[in-house]
Amino acid sequence: MAYITLTQLADRPGAVELAQVATPRQYRQVDAELLDALLRGQDLAAWPADEVAIAEATKAVIEDALANAEATINGYLARRGYSLPLATEFPIVTGWARSIARYHLHKDRISGEQNDPIVRDYRDALKFLQQVASGQFSLGADDPLTPTTSGAPIVSAPPRTFSHDTLKGF
Repeated sequence: MAYITLTQLADRPGAVELAQVATPRQYRQVDAELLDALLRGQDLAAWPADEVAIAEATKAVIEDALANAEATINGYLARRGYSLPLATEFPIVTGWARSIARYHLHKDRISGEQNDPIVRDYRDALKFLQQVASGQFSLGADDPLTPTTSGAPIVSAPPRTFSHDTLKGF
């Protein structure tokens, strides 16, 4: 199971950003509407074949970034002992996959890393993955490796010394 789908990437960060950062250098930037339609699996008959070819090449770049993100996540989860790929969809893992994929797609950014939100999100995702790998952070309520609790606490005490019956004469 993929941790994030192309449709989810089309929703956020969106086809405009993806077209800007994922179009291969040898092509002119792919039309964002065409890329959005391709990522969502819609009909592409309205666009010329050469434009569709550019969109397909862009999609391949995006899929490569998604594969890198999935491999990174799997590396951390495997250290913790998760059965991979995860059978349950965890929204937090989807967010981490989005952050890691965006980081890989924005390889040519020129902003300073200390104030770049894409770098910040990437580093945050890696920090959380490190915490998951060390057992300090859970994937959520359905996490198969969350320690099970034994139920309510058990309290034991000696019998009551003073009761209504023992204090009756006083």
